[in-house]
Amino acid sequence: MIRKLIMLLAMSLMALSAMATDNLIVNTESRESVSLNGTWHYILDPYETGFYNYRYKERSEGDPEAYWNRPVTKRKSDRREHGYQAPYTLEVPGDWNSQGDLFTYYEGTVWYQRDFDLHQLKKNQRAFLYFGAVNYEAHIYLNGKKLGMHKGGFTPFNFEIPADLLKEKDNFLVVKVDNKRHPDEIPTVNTDWWNYGGITRDVKLVITPDNFIQQYALELDPAQDIHQAIEENQFLISGSVALNKTAGSGTVTLTIPELSVKQRYPVTGNRLDFELPLKNLQLWSPEHPKLYRVNLAYNGETLADDLGFRKIETAGKKILLNGEPIFLRGVAIHEEVPGDARRAHSEADDRQLLGWAKDLNANMVRLAHYPHNEDMTRLADKMGLLVWSEIPVYWTIDFGNNAVLDKAKAQLQEMITRDRNRASIIIWSVGNETPVSPVRTSFMKSLIDKARTLDDSRLISAALEVHYNPETNRVDDPLGAYTDIVSVNEYLGWYGGTPDMCRTANWEVAYDKPLFISETGAGAKGGFHADRKTRWSEEYQQWYYEEQIKMLKRMPDNYSGVAPWILADFRSPKRNHPVYQQGWNRKGLIDDQGNKKKAFEVLKQYYREIEKETVQ
Repeated sequence: MIRKLIMLLAMSLMALSAMATDNLIVNTESRESVSLNGTWHYILDPYETGFYNYRYKERSEGDPEAYWNRPVTKRKSDRREHGYQAPYTLEVPGDWNSQGDLFTYYEGTVWYQRDFDLHQLKKNQRAFLYFGAVNYEAHIYLNGKKLGMHKGGFTPFNFEIPADLLKEKDNFLVVKVDNKRHPDEIPTVNTDWWNYGGITRDVKLVITPDNFIQQYALELDPAQDIHQAIEENQFLISGSVALNKTAGSGTVTLTIPELSVKQRYPVTGNRLDFELPLKNLQLWSPEHPKLYRVNLAYNGETLADDLGFRKIETAGKKILLNGEPIFLRGVAIHEEVPGDARRAHSEADDRQLLGWAKDLNANMVRLAHYPHNEDMTRLADKMGLLVWSEIPVYWTIDFGNNAVLDKAKAQLQEMITRDRNRASIIIWSVGNETPVSPVRTSFMKSLIDKARTLDDSRLISAALEVHYNPETNRVDDPLGAYTDIVSVNEYLGWYGGTPDMCRTANWEVAYDKPLFISETGAGAKGGFHADRKTRWSEEYQQWYYEEQIKMLKRMPDNYSGVAPWILADFRSPKRNHPVYQQGWNRKGLIDDQGNKKKAFEVLKQYYREIEKETVQ
């Protein structure tokens, strides 16, 4: 018992250390804030003239021709070669590609600018600029001063505004956004989705006390035997709080009104660990997505969050949720609204996508191939959908480059930090279809180790490689030795052969772990009908799913779920057939106008059968 307590304490301290070293502010929805969404001015700058001078040297801070400085002319003879004014405007949040033909394929730099006012900060208050996501490299300037730079197109970041820089009126905010692809970035130059550029998620000014709760985590103690807890009605919540700086003294007050909980915890450093025994706790599950309003109060600020409590684990060849085997009836989703051909960025967008998943009778979604916006995971909590969340370590990145590994770890940490308290998320994924090699496996294992250090309460996986052969398809990717479940993408009957090859296909897994089919699918142009042997027809896709399902029904006994590719058609510059693709990946069960294809009903029926078997 003592050894177990020491191990738990060490793991908790490691997790808190990771939290404390990251300056990301979580749960901004519950803090005092001012939205900076809306109409921004822009300058299209493919040569980065506003950043570099004619000798291609970065401009100095006070350079009047730097685009982060307000262009001012006092005399008619003054020369200024940039400016921010109508009609050169873009809406934030939103990608630029869908906001004008000029931007459709554009990759490069766009400068965003807006003014804002802010009442004078109270004594001992701080102000932060918070960005939900900017794709990909963002440089942030306020009133001519640089606040910082961030890389990563799908994770949040924030910078503190120095008190002497902030004005009550006419603050001049500029963001340099660059979505060019590079071989040493995450993701790399080669992806199969649209490289939407811009300030794609919410921007806000967050106001905090001088000393505040920066991050927190509450969850069922991962070491607790869930069967015993249910039988004895004795549950244990593990909690942690990270402050932005060391506190001289103070108290964190935790309340859960529905459970009549009110606990005070003294804090003197910048970290707090606590355990909270609870009775009569209703566990979160897809069938019963129970959420409790949890309040954390410290130094005059109260953070409110709706949290669910559940346990996810594996036992041999099964995935267990709250101690019982669960089959993952999944579907993959890109963060894109097909009808508008744009990046999804609002709760309404996410409700549409997750609503389609629920209509499919899915209980799980794979958010591909990057962290989606925060509304998506919060809605999944409410709607009872399990979530696989992933960083864009995709295909052939520079696995031998330590700087690239650091970038991947940073995105992994930002993803986990933001969504640590979302009950719906059961799987952190560290990558997709990365080619097997010793250096790649070392790279990916390092990410797995990092994920476990940050959060030991969820499963870790990645979409692995498979060896196809006529007799038995073998999953023996060496990375599978380190993941909690063995996940594999397979396209028998689409990439090579026809769907009837599934009839003789057999599967073998080298690891005694649950097997999850993380992708499978076939392309079909919505509304194109022909006989089932005609590629790109809805009938071919329907046939594909029919044969796949027959094969899945005779998979090995570790088969624990499937997330077909993909819920809806999405844009991709790699898909260039002039009739059937036209810049779209057509593997969606729903077409680019929101119409369900014939295969949708085939998969829905399969999931209905599985659900009935599970209930029985």
